[in-house]
Amino acid sequence: MDLSAKKAVLFDLDGTITNSELGILNCVQYALEKMGIHEPDRKKLLPFIGPPLHDTFRDMFTMSDDEARQATAYYRERYSPIGKFECSVYPGVEEMLRTLKNSGRKLILATSKPTGFATEILEHFGLISYFDFIGGATLDGSRSTKEDVIEHVLASGMVSEREELVMVGDTKFDVIGAAYFGIPAIAVTYGFGSKEELNEAGAAVLVDSAAEITDILLGK
Repeated sequence: MDLSAKKAVLFDLDGTITNSELGILNCVQYALEKMGIHEPDRKKLLPFIGPPLHDTFRDMFTMSDDEARQATAYYRERYSPIGKFECSVYPGVEEMLRTLKNSGRKLILATSKPTGFATEILEHFGLISYFDFIGGATLDGSRSTKEDVIEHVLASGMVSEREELVMVGDTKFDVIGAAYFGIPAIAVTYGFGSKEELNEAGAAVLVDSAAEITDILLGK
């Protein structure tokens, strides 16, 4: 699939722009301990990266909706002051964003992380200026899934035709969320989704580095 004609790019945040594993898992363990659950195996907690927190707490630990809301509140109790900055930008990402921005494309963040947190992270790493719009989740859960976030972006008027869009993400949630609106997805393999998962979800193409994203979108 030739994606070089796409005029606007939707970017996931966790696992695509930043390696946020340390902060997210630290905060998940903190929340679980507050809920009386001790889970020392951090690998078991990797599914928390990507989908809405509430749903993952509920489904992975058989919590009621009220318990999942409380666990999410505990998570944010640590994430807000500390955890959000326990991350790093993946190699080559800033150069990729700069090149795409200079090519005239619109760059839009589409993340299931609350908008405020996402904005602070991009500001912290000096990346905010590359983005034309920050599309994120709401703290009250009324907008949480990737589909919700992309719908929010489309409603913003930043892009006149969805055919102009391509999604860049690292999990099946990004690929499936984009496909719901007929948007193809470039899936990065350096994030948290497996190649098998990304292929099964229907990614248009898999890439191993930020530089490959640039090459594909610029038709190199």
